[in-house]
Amino acid sequence: MMTSKHIERDEQTGTKIFDNRTLKADYRNLESIIKKGMTVLDVGCGTGAISKDIAQLIGQTGKVTGIDNTSKFIESGKLTYHNITNLELIHIDLFDFQPIEKFDLIVAARVLQWLSNPKQALLKMKSLLKPGGQISILDYNHNNLKWVPEPPESMRIFYNAFLKWRSDAGMNNGIADDLTTLLEEIGLNSIDKINSDEHYERGHQNFISKVGIWSQVAASRQMVDDGYLDNEIRLQAIEEYNVWVENSAVSMTMKLNEVRGIL
Repeated sequence: MMTSKHIERDEQTGTKIFDNRTLKADYRNLESIIKKGMTVLDVGCGTGAISKDIAQLIGQTGKVTGIDNTSKFIESGKLTYHNITNLELIHIDLFDFQPIEKFDLIVAARVLQWLSNPKQALLKMKSLLKPGGQISILDYNHNNLKWVPEPPESMRIFYNAFLKWRSDAGMNNGIADDLTTLLEEIGLNSIDKINSDEHYERGHQNFISKVGIWSQVAASRQMVDDGYLDNEIRLQAIEEYNVWVENSAVSMTMKLNEVRGIL
């Protein structure tokens, strides 16, 4: 994404996570504002899995442009979705993106959480909107993650280190609850906040993979390399958390808001 410091995800793991996302499951309230013929920009699109679902909804009279500054994700998406003719995926940073035409709708899912300059990113998005165009931001409040029951202590240690590492890098752990103010500050109107929490209970089709996301996050050594965590604790957290997910976890809720504003 568009920051100098973020989790260095394993490329194969990261690609798999993005490929498994869908508009219906992972941006579930957006469909209500998508219309045939729209021009849409998906900022931080990953491999374009959600972008392609939007492209299918807007039809051939519309177009979706997905941008991401991780080249492997864009390369993967171009191969996977090459037959979707109204979808264009571009390897570029938002701040370097200078399209000829502006957009009816700009979306960014789980992107601003990684930025130390989210307001500047929103101002850039605003500059790319048509008059009357809309921005939709979907993002987390990591401070309010809820596990039932509590996971192993090793994972709590890892997660607290994760929050501190992010905070020290200038990332806003609670950005989901600040989005309304940010959209007001950049001058958008008719702002609407929609609760979009991700809640998974045992028995959910993808329970193990969804709740197990934190083992994938812990697979990165970056916080160890940056001095925020002992590697032994990191490895212990992965092992004990995986056992907990398989045998003890009842539910996990990740606090998530979608906030929209109109130019």
